[in-house]
Amino acid sequence: MKVLVILYKGGKAAQEEPRLLGTVENKLGLESWLKGLGHELIDSKEGPDSDFQKHIVDAEVLITTPFHPGYLTRDLVEKAKNLKLCITAGVGSDHIDLNAAVDHRVQVLEVSGSNVVSVAEHVVMSILLLVRNFTPAHEMVERGDWQVSDIARNAYDLEGKVVGTIGAGRIGYRVLQRLKPFDCKELLYYDYSPLPPAAAETVGARKIDDLKDFVSKCDVVTVNCPLHEGTRGLVNAELLKHFKKGAWLVNTARGAICDKDAVAAAIKSGHLNGYAGDVWNVQPAPKDHIWRTMKNPLGAGNGMVPHYSGTTLDAQARYASGVRSILENYFSNKPQDPQNVIVGIGKYETKAYGQR
Repeated sequence: MKVLVILYKGGKAAQEEPRLLGTVENKLGLESWLKGLGHELIDSKEGPDSDFQKHIVDAEVLITTPFHPGYLTRDLVEKAKNLKLCITAGVGSDHIDLNAAVDHRVQVLEVSGSNVVSVAEHVVMSILLLVRNFTPAHEMVERGDWQVSDIARNAYDLEGKVVGTIGAGRIGYRVLQRLKPFDCKELLYYDYSPLPPAAAETVGARKIDDLKDFVSKCDVVTVNCPLHEGTRGLVNAELLKHFKKGAWLVNTARGAICDKDAVAAAIKSGHLNGYAGDVWNVQPAPKDHIWRTMKNPLGAGNGMVPHYSGTTLDAQARYASGVRSILENYFSNKPQDPQNVIVGIGKYETKAYGQR
């Protein structure tokens, strides 16, 4: 069996740190095991003449990550005559044309929950970076300057602020849990279904049913929902008009949920005081991507980083183990854990896909 793994080159860091499992060099720790079972493991190289393009035509299993993904388009699915299983080493399979997977009876699985804690922690960190105006303060000391007023004029406490999450699934709920000790004025959430009463009471969160009403109440909005047809471009110029002036926005879900130009315009005008996250509408992001350099009128408000929130060393250990478990089940014809299944054979498993 041919197993195609699309990972990113870790370079010197991956050579020095074997726990960087999500790299070409370390291959999720699967190489020896798969070869011992008699399977062929091929790691991808990028570009039109890549191993991905060459071997997708006869690979049976495709493994990729959401952090530096190989984009499995409908055209590639149609060329992949032997493809039966796609595994995302992590959470979020929007780099795969899921409709094409359904049409061609290709299963799509994720390692559900493998990095929810990692991402939730990154969300809270990003909120604090923006609210406390941390990045320009650090850049100031690197330059050798010391003008406290330039930083303090745009630095706030999180206590007493209204914070809301778009999406209160596995990640969104954990964000709310971690925000509760900050004594925010109120914690809100917008979701298609309510939290169980006991869970909502535990974090003290209130559901808002109208999205425009929701964002108008929040000092901080964090996006924690999956990317699909209903959420692509959800945060656009029209919705941004309803944000509080000076609000902060954090997105660690998927870059395409937020309109990149509308966000940049809102930052430039000062309507948004800051935007942070690690997800981009195209990954890797082009060097001239506007989110790399956008600033508010005070020269701050940018907390963007590469897509790494869900690929800490701890998360990599979890999703590498999960990938192996999925493969073991597949090789032995055992049923998969239902929470990992995004697309079954010829059908969506919408319950799993709706949770993030």
